[in-house]
Amino acid sequence: MTKAEILLWDKIKNGQVLGYKFRRQYSVGVFILDFYCSKLKLAIEVDGGQHAEEKTEEYDQCRTSYLNNHNITVLRYWNHEIFDNMEGIYSDIKNNIENLIKIIDK
Repeated sequence: MTKAEILLWDKIKNGQVLGYKFRRQYSVGVFILDFYCSKLKLAIEVDGGQHAEEKTEEYDQCRTSYLNNHNITVLRYWNHEIFDNMEGIYSDIKNNIENLIKIIDK
């Protein structure tokens, strides 16, 4: 795992976000997700600078479309966001989980 992934994992492991369990390096089809909550069908991806390159952006878009077609919500955060604003990232993840719970409960 990258340093950013380690920092985020420390905040979301062991049900620390509203009691929901995430797994690291979870496989979905041919893709390996950085973090995944199967109960919510929520993937969290941590992206470094290489993801800003055109070819990688296209690959990420195809990957996200594939996951969305399998009813998986994808959250993406840049490494620098994790380093500079961990509390904001945690809050965003929590808000997204709360929104997913509302959808699931309908």
